[in-house]
Amino acid sequence: MRPMAIGASITVRDFPPTIPENETLQNWILRPMDEDDPSDEISQIEARLEELAEIAERCRKIMLVSKLAIAAGAGLMLVTVLGLLGSNQVAALGSIAAVLGGIVSLGSNASTLRQTMAAISEAEALRSDLIGRIDLRVVGDEMRKRI
Repeated sequence: MRPMAIGASITVRDFPPTIPENETLQNWILRPMDEDDPSDEISQIEARLEELAEIAERCRKIMLVSKLAIAAGAGLMLVTVLGLLGSNQVAALGSIAAVLGGIVSLGSNASTLRQTMAAISEAEALRSDLIGRIDLRVVGDEMRKRI
């Protein structure tokens, strides 16, 4: 698998990105840039933030589907136990599989979402710090000095 370029969009084939063994996902996301220009670094961080936001949204959607699978599995199990479908063993096994699969998927994506939100917070803090370092001028002051 090829390494991700900074600012490149992530596709299913590219996910998960190739991360060096000695680096965590969070450190890879927030690794220092080689550029000296803070505005370039800020735009790269913003691109990373957009990617992280997409990952967080995907996790939320999968978590919703997982909750629906748990609810559907539990409902099917209840219907099977009450005998409304007869004694259908396939339905019972399917309901158990749906509940267990939903639980696993929900837990996995909840963990990924927590890590992604932590990375987003760190990236936003880094972006704020970089913006704070930029020597900004107030445009109105120059106009007053010229008059």
